[in-house]
Amino acid sequence: MHGTTGSGAQFIRPEFAGELFGKDQPLDATKFFIVLPDGIGHGKSSKPSDGMHAKFPRYGYLDMIEAQYRFLTKGLGVDHARLVMGTSMGGMHAWLWGELHPDFMDALMPLASLPTQISARNRAWRRSVIDTIRNDPAWTGGEYKTQPPSLRTAAEMLWLMSSNPVLRQKEAPTFAKADEVLEKFVDGIVKNDDANDVLYALEASHDYDPGPDLEKIRAPLLAVNSADDLINPPELGILEREIKRVPHGRAIVIPMSDKTRGHGSHTIAALWKDELMKLLHETQR
Repeated sequence: MHGTTGSGAQFIRPEFAGELFGKDQPLDATKFFIVLPDGIGHGKSSKPSDGMHAKFPRYGYLDMIEAQYRFLTKGLGVDHARLVMGTSMGGMHAWLWGELHPDFMDALMPLASLPTQISARNRAWRRSVIDTIRNDPAWTGGEYKTQPPSLRTAAEMLWLMSSNPVLRQKEAPTFAKADEVLEKFVDGIVKNDDANDVLYALEASHDYDPGPDLEKIRAPLLAVNSADDLINPPELGILEREIKRVPHGRAIVIPMSDKTRGHGSHTIAALWKDELMKLLHETQR
């Protein structure tokens, strides 16, 4: 049985699903079983805000992958995937999937991620949000009745990191407009998200470190990043250096343009779906 695994229910959005899952599109849903799991702590999966709050068990990326592996193999009876693909956190998971279950898939496609442990600026912005929440008196050890102010800070940091400076300047060109745009974004996060869920999700990256075992990846792997990604900036040279250690790996960095969206370029499938089609063609049995 073959399947295509991804990460996140957000990918039913038209700029992603509308480019990939339709008839004769790269991941044609009439030909493939498509699995888009909500990982532990996210979406409709079990998470702190369900009721346990800060008593929810600590989890890491390795736990999330193990849960999804069991869900696929024992729950759905899937013993092989045509493609394991993910973006951002899901992209990081894809690197680990290739190491932990090297014979499970025909191909791997991590997007908007780097095959190295969380460090430097990437760690700093995560740590800033974590500290802001944990040190917020209104967090009250996770037992707050209304969302603490620190969730607003988390949302502001996400707005800062998730796109590129040119787009942010275009949509917020004045002092007043910047406040207006930021306030709208923050209000949406505060209305729909939860401080404990955000805290746990960011802390979960503590065990992400595919670096030591990249040589264990056997399936052909295509890594796709964008040049304007503030979370995974190309000037670090990490992707170009580490992809050489993946036996059948290659990487591309999409140049910045009026179509890219910084870190969010991973959901604009029109930017990279041709590369996905090449990967599927190259790995066709």
